[in-house]
Amino acid sequence: MLLRFLQLATLCTAAHASTLHLAISPMAVDAPLLLDSQRYATTAGETFSISRCSFLLSGFALQKADGTWLESPHLAWMDAAQRRMTTTLENVPAGKYKALRFHLGLDEKTNAAPVSQYPPDHPLNPNLCGLHWSWQGGYIFLALEGTFRAKNGATSGFSYHLARSPNRTALTFEGDFDLTADAAADFALDVPALLSGKTPLSLTKDGLSTHSHEGDPIVAALKTNLPAAFTLKAISSSLPAISRPSPVKPLYLPAKHTPYRFTMSSYFPIPPLPRDNPLIEERIALGQKLFHDTALSRDGTLSCASCHIRENAFTDPRRFSLGVEGRIGTRNGMPLFNLAWKTSFFWDGRAPSLREQALKPIQDHLEMDETLENVVAKLEKTAKADFARAFDSDAITPERIGLALECFLLTLTSFDSKFDRSLRGEAQLTDVERRGFELFMTEYEPRMGQKGADCFHCHGGPLFSDHQFHNNGLSPVETDTGRERVTQDERDLYKFSTPSLRNIALTAPYMHDGRFETLEEVVEHYDHNLRRSPTLDPNLAKHPSTGIRLSSEDKKALVAFLKTLTDEKYLAK
Repeated sequence: MLLRFLQLATLCTAAHASTLHLAISPMAVDAPLLLDSQRYATTAGETFSISRCSFLLSGFALQKADGTWLESPHLAWMDAAQRRMTTTLENVPAGKYKALRFHLGLDEKTNAAPVSQYPPDHPLNPNLCGLHWSWQGGYIFLALEGTFRAKNGATSGFSYHLARSPNRTALTFEGDFDLTADAAADFALDVPALLSGKTPLSLTKDGLSTHSHEGDPIVAALKTNLPAAFTLKAISSSLPAISRPSPVKPLYLPAKHTPYRFTMSSYFPIPPLPRDNPLIEERIALGQKLFHDTALSRDGTLSCASCHIRENAFTDPRRFSLGVEGRIGTRNGMPLFNLAWKTSFFWDGRAPSLREQALKPIQDHLEMDETLENVVAKLEKTAKADFARAFDSDAITPERIGLALECFLLTLTSFDSKFDRSLRGEAQLTDVERRGFELFMTEYEPRMGQKGADCFHCHGGPLFSDHQFHNNGLSPVETDTGRERVTQDERDLYKFSTPSLRNIALTAPYMHDGRFETLEEVVEHYDHNLRRSPTLDPNLAKHPSTGIRLSSEDKKALVAFLKTLTDEKYLAK
C-alpha cells in the first residue's frame, strides 16, 4: 500500500507534520572526498581523481511499522563541487518509521517532461543543475568525471554519465526514523567505491566514458556498485537551521512604471531574473541610453557599444578591444546576449551580477578609464529626467547606473536562428547541416562504436552553453591564468567561461584571447590540437592523444551546422 505525503496531509489536516533533513557527505572510505586530488585507486591499480560528482534523487518514501510506504514528490539535486549535498523533506506526517527509500535518477514520466516548466531554483531546471541531456532528451542521473593515471604513467580523463529511466536505482535504508518531532539523517557516499565496488571498473580496460546505452557493461557496474556506496551514518532529533529566502523588495521602483514583457523560446529554461531589479520599460530605456553614452569614458570617445557591436552579436570583431587613448586590452570582448541565464560574468567570472559587471569597464584603465564619481557628475547635467522616470527619484548613483544597465542587458536575447525555425517546422536543415548537428550531439565513444565531435558536454541545450568554467586545451599564456586569477585555486588554472555558440558565425575571433580567426581553426583545435594539462576538462582529456580525427567532410558539416545558429536580427541591415 502506498500513500503520498500530500494525500495523507489532506486527510489528516489536524495532525502534526514533521521535517526530515537529509545530508550526504562525499567520502573516500572514512575520509572526506578531496576533489581534483589524484590519490584514489581502482582495483586495477590506476590512480584517479574526481572533479565532478553530481546526481539527482527522487522517489522519496518512508516505511511505517505495518510495512506501508508514504511517498513524497520531493526531488533533489546534489553536487559535491558546489557543496550542495543536503535536502529537506517537509510536511512529513508525524510518526515513527522503520526505513527510508529514495532513488538515484528519475521515473520515465518526469525524465521526459518539458524542462521549460521548472522555476529557476527547481532541481530540474537545466540552467541550475546542468544535468539535462539537451536535444537528446532526459537527464543525466549521475555525472562522475575526473582524470586518472594508468600503470604505464599515461594520463587521461573519464566521464561516466548514468542515465535513462531503466537505470533508475532504488536505495533503501533501515533505521529508527522517529519523526514525532523534526529529525535529521546523515549519509555517506563513498565516491571511489562507485568504481571499485562489487563490480570493479578498470578505466583502462573497461572504457573512459559512457552515455548509458543499452547493454553497456559500465552502466551495469555502476548500478551494481551504487547501493553499497551509500551508507546511513546517523539519525538525530536535532534539526539544523534551514535558511529560507526573505521576501525581496524591488529597489527604487517608481510609482508609475511600465512592466516589460520578457520573451524567450518555449524550450528555454526559466532564467533567474533579479527580483530586486524588475524589468520595467523606463529603466530599460535608461540602460540602453547609458550603453551608448560616451560620457561613461574619461575622454568622451567610448561607450559600451563601441566594443559590443550589435551586428557582431554585441561582441568585438577585433582580437582585443581598444580603450581610451588606443590602449590595447588583454581579452576578446564577450557577446552580450542571453545573459539572463548567467550567474557570473567576464571570461573569469569575477563579477557575480550584471550590475557589477557593467561598472567595471568604466573604471578599467585599459578600457574607459573613468571614475564613477566623474560619471555621476557628467550624467547629472544630462540625464536627471531619465533617472527620475526609471527610479523613485532623480538621484544618480553608481548603483542606479548599474541597475539600469543590467535591465537593458537582460533584454538582449537570441532564440530565432535557422536551427530554431527548423525545430518549429518553419525551415529545413540541409543534409550537411543535419550531419553537423548529429556530430555536435554525439559523444566520442569508440568503445561502443560511436564517433562524434562531442561538443554538447559544454555547449549543449538551447542556450548552447553550460555557463561553467573549463580548461579547453589551449596553449596557455602564463600571464593570464583565467578563473584561477579570481579564486586563487590551482584547480581553476587556465579555466575560462564557456560562451554560447549561438551567433557564433558573427562573433569571430574566437576564444578568450581571440587567437582563432575562423570556425575552421576552432574545429581543428578540438579535433587534434588539445594541449594536455592537469586541469584539462575530463570530457576532453578522455580523448586519445591523437585526437578524435574527424574527416574533412565531417569538419565541414560541423561548421555548416554552427552557421545555422545565427539569429537574423543581428545581421547588418
